[in-house]
Amino acid sequence: MNAKSAIHNPGWVWVVDDKIADIGKDDPPERFLSQANQLIDATHMAVLPGLINAHTHLSQTFMRGLGDDKPLLQWLKQIMWPLQAAFTPEDMHLASLLGLVENLRCGVTAVNQHHKLPAPTMSDTILKAAEKIGVRLQLARGWVDMGAAAEEPDVILAEMTRLYNQWQGAGNGRLSISFGPLVPWRCSDSTMHHCIAQARTWGVPTHIHVAEAQDEIEMLLQRTGLRHIEWLQSLDALGPDMQLVHAVHVTSTELDLIADSGAVVVHCPTSNMYLASGTAPIPAMLKRGIPVVLGTDGSASHNSQDILETLKTAVLLAKVSSGDTTVLLPLDALRMVTTTGAKIIGRADIGQLVPGFKADITLVNLNKPHIMPVHSAASALVYNCNGPDVDTVLVDGRILLDKGELTMLDETALLEECRQAAQNLLLRAGIPNAIQ
Repeated sequence: MNAKSAIHNPGWVWVVDDKIADIGKDDPPERFLSQANQLIDATHMAVLPGLINAHTHLSQTFMRGLGDDKPLLQWLKQIMWPLQAAFTPEDMHLASLLGLVENLRCGVTAVNQHHKLPAPTMSDTILKAAEKIGVRLQLARGWVDMGAAAEEPDVILAEMTRLYNQWQGAGNGRLSISFGPLVPWRCSDSTMHHCIAQARTWGVPTHIHVAEAQDEIEMLLQRTGLRHIEWLQSLDALGPDMQLVHAVHVTSTELDLIADSGAVVVHCPTSNMYLASGTAPIPAMLKRGIPVVLGTDGSASHNSQDILETLKTAVLLAKVSSGDTTVLLPLDALRMVTTTGAKIIGRADIGQLVPGFKADITLVNLNKPHIMPVHSAASALVYNCNGPDVDTVLVDGRILLDKGELTMLDETALLEECRQAAQNLLLRAGIPNAIQ
């Protein structure tokens, strides 16, 4: 996944401390073999940059399977909001650990968490969970200042300042903070102005759901007379630091605004299909040169965190929606979760296997009946592989998943704790027929 899309078969990667020191084809030089204190055998495996999940909601790992067969607003009002209201900090910690472990098992080394539960204890416990697991995490602290769960602007900015001062760059630089206004129709113009100005002062991005469903667009039109992207443009909010999640229902004019601004689109194809939100015009975005990255979205609107599965969905949806089999090729899709995906975390030293970059590396076992024979590694990774095929994962040169085994916690104990906590959550929230 370097600038030349080089493929070494066979090849080797030399890791020193937390960085890639060298990389090459054929057999590794003898001097590296003699110096190495550990040798990882990647025979019949794809070795690629750690994958990046550009959008999720970790609390929803406790909610998977409860929102089936509901449109977006019904899903929010009947399932998501009651459950979120019943969450405790301990629930959030366990749900975050569970979600991060699942991401790690699917080859993900960096997660963009759009955080919907704004209490300081909720935010801190997610960041502590990421520290424990060892992955990179950008916490986009969600906020609304209109309607249910509205916060005062000074409260939002004060909490963002606390998070930035306490957590920005923590965990050897693995943890970062960004602004996460949830949806345009629940965020006022004035607070958006203040938050975007502060984000740009700090040099951090803004991460926002846009144009996910037609109902949401109508609500903003009633208030402002503008569609979602038009509204952001009117606030001078569009730019390379703006991360637009979903962007399903956007006009040609809005696509031009996104392209001209350099904003990044976060495509969540499985979630959009699950909620029947529609099909984002990814082919039109790619033709305009808009950077597109991939997210799983939360487990309540995907039911998993499998970014490899999401790759296949994204490619097939682009093909069937455009009628063009060449519109999104496997290698281009892989860039969405590696090279281009690095944009979402704001790092210039991840997403490629090149000397000097961080040693965030994912090994995927291609020696399986549903993958063999491998005529094209890129094709196999996109069309054949899924989370359970991931064998080993490194972040900052540290092995977090070692031949399928976690190295930092007792997974069996975590699953049992999460099982009990999720059952108690559903009972507190009063979700009917939740436990069967």
